Amino acid sequence: MASLKDLKIRINSVKSTQKITSAKKMVAAAKLRRAQEAAEAARPYAERMENVLTGLGQAVVDQPGGSPLLIGTGKDDVELVIVAGSERGLCGGFNTNIVKAARVHIVERLAAGKQVKILCIGKKTYALLRRDYGEMIIGQKDMSGVKSLGFADAQPIATELMDMFERGEFDVATLFYSKFQSALTQIPTKQQLIPVPLLSAANDEEPADELGGASYDYEPDEASILEDLLPRNVAVQIYRGLLENAASEQGASMTAMDNATRNAGEIIDKLTLVYNRTRQAAITSELIEIISGAEAL
Repeated sequence: MASLKDLKIRINSVKSTQKITSAKKMVAAAKLRRAQEAAEAARPYAERMENVLTGLGQAVVDQPGGSPLLIGTGKDDVELVIVAGSERGLCGGFNTNIVKAARVHIVERLAAGKQVKILCIGKKTYALLRRDYGEMIIGQKDMSGVKSLGFADAQPIATELMDMFERGEFDVATLFYSKFQSALTQIPTKQQLIPVPLLSAANDEEPADELGGASYDYEPDEASILEDLLPRNVAVQIYRGLLENAASEQGASMTAMDNATRNAGEIIDKLTLVYNRTRQAAITSELIEIISGAEAL
């Protein structure tokens, strides 16, 4: 049985941990609202961008000389998997769930005989993937210095991806991130970035008619518009994924720290009960010894 001193040290240690988890929970709750608003504000723009590209892409996809960002390279032998996570821990299964979804996809591609390259965004996804797929990881983006996430933080990543694509280093690029639904629920999401998937092809159905049946003439022509929009779309979708991740991380962190704080409270209660019982047993034992000694005299 642990001594009173050991129990007291243990109780104080758990109380210190409880203070940390409680403070972390409050910090995450304060950051969550802003991150959630940013993620929800970015969704309409990103979704509308996809719809516009679908309309324009269907008009030129069969024409010769189309952009590789739209029609691809004609093969899918090499795939770049971008796994976006967090820089810090204490956020429950947030990173683990993203990496799990990425692992399933990687295993499927390898089983199909394809070559896979991995780009990690955040330290935690890199740490989780390097043991099994270290030779496939071609880079890791450190976002620890970013205090307030902006489009300028996603643009360099998109530029690097497009440069690699132009050099023929991969045929398909797929992004994995966690879509924010609520503080309790974050959904690991897979999104193909390059080539841009046409929504009708991706969903096996006709895209929603958002033009109300109207016919539009584009000026300049569709190909010229796509030449400008396609590179921007890559950056927009990466930015959206990073915003979703930021909100999901804070939601997962708040939930995990709330659970940890409650668990710490339960442990403190149990240890305090054991401490009091042990202390009472020690006092009773001392009294018995004193009484026994007095009777012996």
